[in-house]
Amino acid sequence: MATLLLVRHGRTTANASGVLAGRTPGVLLDDTGTEQAARTGARIAAVPIARLVTSPQERCKQTAKAVADGQRGAGHTVTRATTEKALAECDYGDWQGQPIKKLLKEPLWRTVQQQPSAVTFPGGESMVAMQHRAVAAVRRIDAAVTAEHGADAVWVAVSHGDIIKSLLADALGMHLDLFQRINVDPASVSVIRYAADRPYVLASNTHDGDLSWLRKPPTAKGAVVGGGAGPA
Repeated sequence: MATLLLVRHGRTTANASGVLAGRTPGVLLDDTGTEQAARTGARIAAVPIARLVTSPQERCKQTAKAVADGQRGAGHTVTRATTEKALAECDYGDWQGQPIKKLLKEPLWRTVQQQPSAVTFPGGESMVAMQHRAVAAVRRIDAAVTAEHGADAVWVAVSHGDIIKSLLADALGMHLDLFQRINVDPASVSVIRYAADRPYVLASNTHDGDLSWLRKPPTAKGAVVGGGAGPA
């Protein structure tokens, strides 16, 4: 199967000011986030990507544009990013737009931290529904990319912290209640390969480093005892 690069959007004005942006329109990358996105685009430019999809939120579209710009700068051919609604930010309902310091005082905050599978945000969606829609979308797109471009293809999905954490948890076989153990920073790159037997998490929350090995990742033949030789 193809290899998926999960990219979180760069830092936003809401991140910097401690506000839960959610799906609030007009939340854009700040200067730091713009620089982060450009660096991430330059990292990913080491490998040609077969498809680029993004959450509909503006901050993700801005980050996806930086990825596309990196591809063009490296001489790769890439189509424009396509929007995937299933990768949208969690619908935080009444929590959306609220300061984090205020939400910390809500009784539900403790449940979000300790038992997210039991959380439905007031006026919003459940965290279980969030994970289910995201996992179904990336597995569907991954299968389509593999069918069209082959098993060595690499594609990129730009989304949000909780979405990416839930995808990594699923790939790791972790219950959603453990997903807060995973950290996903702005503009970080995580890598999942959905092989026939199981998903393989090849990297998580990376900020720097060479990605050229993704041009042809090793063929998964099960988990190699001792760890194997890794990519060439």
